[in-house]
Amino acid sequence: MLEEKGEPEKCLRISIERGGCAGMSYEMSLDAEKPGDSAAERDGVKVIVDAASLEYLDGSTVDYCDDLAGTGFRIQNPKATRSCGCGTSFEPAAEAAH
Repeated sequence: MLEEKGEPEKCLRISIERGGCAGMSYEMSLDAEKPGDSAAERDGVKVIVDAASLEYLDGSTVDYCDDLAGTGFRIQNPKATRSCGCGTSFEPAAEAAH
């Protein structure tokens, strides 16, 4: 996807925003790595997370799925006490919310 867009130097940024039907929303964008970001790379794809979002995402796994439930990224977040039906928002555990 990055090569198709002509931006192979960019990374997949995952961040958390307040809002959504469960309280916090997952946001994804293509972005350059910035100072203070945490980064992980697998199979040639670099994923970056800012420090504030890492508090809510630490320990999470991200997978790209193409199945009957739909196509796209799915986040398994151990810090989510409940998620909305569409999987794009979550309620954080009390210790992650501080």
